[in-house]
Amino acid sequence: MLKWIDVVKFASVGNPVPDTRVEKTEAEWKTILSPEAFSITRLKGTERAHSSDMCSFFEPGIYACVCCGTLLFDGDEKFESGTGWPSFTQPVKENAIAYHKDSTFGMVRIEALCNTCDAHLGHVFPDGPKPSGLRYCMNAVALQKVESREKKLTLGGGCFWCTEAVFTLLKGVSKVESGYSGGKIDNPTYREICSGMTGHAEVIEITYNPDEITVEDLLRIHLSTHNPTTLNRQGADTGTQYRSIIFYRSEEEKVAAQNIIAEMQEVYDAPIVTEVKALEQFYKAEDYHQDYYSNNAEAGYCQAVIDPKLQKFKQLFKDKLKA
Repeated sequence: MLKWIDVVKFASVGNPVPDTRVEKTEAEWKTILSPEAFSITRLKGTERAHSSDMCSFFEPGIYACVCCGTLLFDGDEKFESGTGWPSFTQPVKENAIAYHKDSTFGMVRIEALCNTCDAHLGHVFPDGPKPSGLRYCMNAVALQKVESREKKLTLGGGCFWCTEAVFTLLKGVSKVESGYSGGKIDNPTYREICSGMTGHAEVIEITYNPDEITVEDLLRIHLSTHNPTTLNRQGADTGTQYRSIIFYRSEEEKVAAQNIIAEMQEVYDAPIVTEVKALEQFYKAEDYHQDYYSNNAEAGYCQAVIDPKLQKFKQLFKDKLKA
């Protein structure tokens, strides 16, 4: 997660390397952009406040650069800032945005540009909501909405190496990331959460297409592939960081979680202790935790713990597996 100190560092020392570059002449940009989009993105203009409906809509989707189509912001990071311009707390990737010091109009600000094509997008400020504290104040004309059916679901059920390995195999699931959620501090490290003092749970964030797999099926699989009746424990792993938990993003998800827990309770003799809680923030874990099983399949933990879990999972849900 980027913080203000990171933004200042990029603007002062140098920006991250973009995935690709798109460069055109001014004449070429004029042929593909509307006059307003050209004025704002290529000539660093600013649209009138409250001039776009984009400020008022918070439905799922991705926002891309109007010039080159690079994905810049996720609708999940959009919030009502009251400024009259669309506002986001984070870009989709650390290297999606470039930052330049802007000393125009007698003040010092940090300009946000598309790191792929140098399109002027707006400015970034340190007065956004926690935990990042950032407000990417963007010109709506500089963005184009990319419709997406994908949704996200955040679950915890013991070691995230195990849960990630399970959900990666499901059809309809495009991405699974390991991380931390439900605790008291920002940007926790693995060492900190292992102490049990931060209150975070080891979780995975699943990106899925509800046309291919439903949230109800994901929840059934979750409650079938770990023991939801043991409090703060999964096998030999003990501590609050291993608790069984479902984080919901909407009232619809909350109701689905409660209904599936009630349904699955009939399968278990002991009471299900899975916590259902509103998601506040997902913190992505360190890189070495991502794709852990696929990168360490020969490791002792993977063979002793994850392999048997995967075999059982594949037998129970073979109709849900990717080809």
